Amino acid sequence: MTQPILVMGATSGIGKLAVEEALGRGLPVRAFARSADSLQRTDLLEPWPGDARSAEDLAEALAGCRAVIYALGIRERLAMLWETETLFSDSTRLLIPAMEAAGVTRLVAVTGFGAGRSRAAMSALERLGHGAVLGRPYADKDRQEELIVESDLDWTIARPVILTNGRAEGPIRALDDPATWRNGLVPRAGVARYLVDAVEQGLHIRQDVVLTR
Repeated sequence: MTQPILVMGATSGIGKLAVEEALGRGLPVRAFARSADSLQRTDLLEPWPGDARSAEDLAEALAGCRAVIYALGIRERLAMLWETETLFSDSTRLLIPAMEAAGVTRLVAVTGFGAGRSRAAMSALERLGHGAVLGRPYADKDRQEELIVESDLDWTIARPVILTNGRAEGPIRALDDPATWRNGLVPRAGVARYLVDAVEQGLHIRQDVVLTR
């Protein structure tokens, strides 16, 4: 059997949809999340409860995997306005050496439009509003992206624009030229489809892209 894809953040949001997308293609998945024991094990799905801030949990989860889809998210809450966020950088700082030790070289990581160098593609008004509401989480996504780019992994950074819950009808555009980066809307299911495509087809290796319709 093909080695499984490790999906981090597998029980909610884009991560959950990436699991469904991969399973729909007949691909084996190791579903990593704190609440993964809520998932039903099947021939293709291996629930893997774990903590992304635990080096030991990550090392165990990576054993025998072919690639990692990183789709961890945080719960939206009012305290995001003032609390410092470190989940993304903390987990990635542990994940990279764990992947290297396990011989897993392929990482497809979801961040978001406005993280890293895509911030420069925002208008002044967009930057103002984005910074006021999401400034602290995205400061950590910036740190996360720096860690990924500086690694020797075969990475892809995928930054979706504003997410919707619509169906993944029609093509999703992965913009790899910063001159074309722009805000917009994109369905979560379409983002999930791209993430699995990126693993399966080796898309945009060592590139950062913006995902939109």
